Amino acid sequence: MLRRLALTAVVSLAALSAAVPAATATAGPLPLPLPLLQLPVLQREDGGTHLTVVVSGSGDRAADGSYELECEPASGSHPVAQQACDRLGQLPGESTDPFTPVSRDAMCTQQYGGPATARVTGSWRGRSIDATFDRSNGCEIGRWNSLRPVLPNVR
Repeated sequence: MLRRLALTAVVSLAALSAAVPAATATAGPLPLPLPLLQLPVLQREDGGTHLTVVVSGSGDRAADGSYELECEPASGSHPVAQQACDRLGQLPGESTDPFTPVSRDAMCTQQYGGPATARVTGSWRGRSIDATFDRSNGCEIGRWNSLRPVLPNVR
């Protein structure tokens, strides 16, 4: 009985393996999967700043959520809008761009900063922003920390 089940499983797997490429060839390529979350990228014509910040997994219910941040003047639903706008105002004078992803060639310490993730979309000083953040290694933790208090303080 066990031999018959194993043989049936092997034959079924072989039949399916042959059928999938044939079906794909006649039907064309499969569609690409859609991203899990797509937020609109807002572009302001006046060169101002309007960002949507979505934070999850921070371990702090008050920090998790979606926030709007508008600068000049500071406003929106961000809990510390003025401090966040002040930080964004300091960034152009610094040597690194916190919205640029960490290079694949970067040598990062292998430390884990927790499950927190964030996505920042919108415009900053007229530039379109769509950046993701996590705390998966030393470089990513440093990148997150360089954008505090736009991103929450996570331990």
